[in-house]
Amino acid sequence: MILIYSHTTSPRLQYSCNFIFKELLGIDFTITIDSEEFRNYEGVKINYSNQQFQFSTFTITPHSLLFEIEIKAQQINCFENKGYKAFFKIADADFPFDIFAATFYLLSRYEEYLPHIKDMYGRYAHKNSLAFKEGFLQLPLINIGTRDFALELQKKYSIFNVQFNPELSRRTTFNFVPTYDIDIAFSYKHKGLLRNIGGFLKSPSLQRIKILLGLQKDSFDAYHWLNDLHQQNKLQPIYFFLVAEKNSHYDKNILPHKDAMWQLIKLHAKKYLLGIHPSWQSGDKPQLLKEEINWLSEVVNDEVPKSQHQKIYLSRQHYIRFNLPEGYQKLIEAGITDDYSMGYGSINGFRASVASSFFWYDLQLEQQTNLRIHPFCFMDANSFYEQQFSAGQAYEEMMQYYKICKEVNGTLITIWHNNFLGTAKEFDGWREVYEEFIRVVRREW
Repeated sequence: MILIYSHTTSPRLQYSCNFIFKELLGIDFTITIDSEEFRNYEGVKINYSNQQFQFSTFTITPHSLLFEIEIKAQQINCFENKGYKAFFKIADADFPFDIFAATFYLLSRYEEYLPHIKDMYGRYAHKNSLAFKEGFLQLPLINIGTRDFALELQKKYSIFNVQFNPELSRRTTFNFVPTYDIDIAFSYKHKGLLRNIGGFLKSPSLQRIKILLGLQKDSFDAYHWLNDLHQQNKLQPIYFFLVAEKNSHYDKNILPHKDAMWQLIKLHAKKYLLGIHPSWQSGDKPQLLKEEINWLSEVVNDEVPKSQHQKIYLSRQHYIRFNLPEGYQKLIEAGITDDYSMGYGSINGFRASVASSFFWYDLQLEQQTNLRIHPFCFMDANSFYEQQFSAGQAYEEMMQYYKICKEVNGTLITIWHNNFLGTAKEFDGWREVYEEFIRVVRREW
């Protein structure tokens, strides 16, 4: 166990230490304000204060952030540290920056509570972020910094020998979680006569006619192919279904009461973990979120004994549309315990600068919540529409994220949509690069 001395403790300090030591390193710690207890302790001890001791200890001079109770602009100056960016620099200490404060700043998404410019969808724009401005958006900076921090502790204390031992924590081994957003289940099928006539008049297509006549498979239907891919590579994916009761400009899925949608959800519920993909409309009308969760639960548990009913507790926002803290507070109120929205809908990268799941800290209430956040770093739509990558460039991008996540024993979460993995000519080559990526990861994992 590690003993940490501080002149006072706080929910912020407790939260940051809990993530670094328990979540990432898998070791226990205690914070004390008793200098005599700290002096007499014979194990690994960290002095997180301005007090100087005459005995050997690992010293980190604290930034004020973890002892504040307000939310205000912080003066941040980044510097190079072992090839990566760091901030909250300190001198005459055993580590070059306050890793506890820096971790809290990034993990809590502190900057998203400050005045900022929103993008065209009303979201926090990635260009506001420190990670984008300083060029470390593509790195899980917290994992990297924690690794170096652990190595420095080992140099100081020979008895501290974590080595990121998989036996110490379930989160210290690399993991890959493929996830899918089903927000346009089919390109032409099951959309109804009026929608198809309107679509045909707007953009005449022989392919549409062939699909509707049953002469050709729907171009967005990649479900059986994906199932085979998962079975062959022994993967446990997560599917997020959009089940808006009515269509809108941003909600264009097959309506949930249609038998085709009902059967599609039931088919996947038998094999995989399912989550809600809250509609755009639910962002404006919070009561819709609970209705959509209840409807999805009804389908998943149809014809299943009550004792075996599955609860819908996973979510990912449609268009990654959410703002803090309201967005996550609404999820908690609706009974969601795990959210997969932490990333940008405009660029790939690590929005929270981490490749591991974590509990959300509500800065407004100054407390850790029970909502676990699972950050993603790659989404097909970002590569294609926003970054305008080719399929080959997207493959290289995925490989970069795979390598860095594996290097820090993190979790790689990717987002794909069924339309990218079907047979639509617009996405020629994307199915093939995804299949190759899966094979490489599975072979090396």
